[in-house]
Amino acid sequence: MRPRLRLFTGEDTAVCSEPNVTVRLSEISQVLADAVNWDRTWLSDFADDEIQISSDLYEILSACRHLRPSA
Repeated sequence: MRPRLRLFTGEDTAVCSEPNVTVRLSEISQVLADAVNWDRTWLSDFADDEIQISSDLYEILSACRHLRPSA
């Protein structure tokens, strides 16, 4: 996918939402893991964004969060 460039003219423009993109978890898991390990700043830019995941993945993630030993 080619990046779309936008020209900023200083005028208020209506905010149009970007289209959603569907990806497999395997496509982004390593990138996200590296971003967490290296404390990449860009990751915090998206910290408040909502994502949609399947209910079974949510159950597994919730269970893992409760099983992790505390430091």
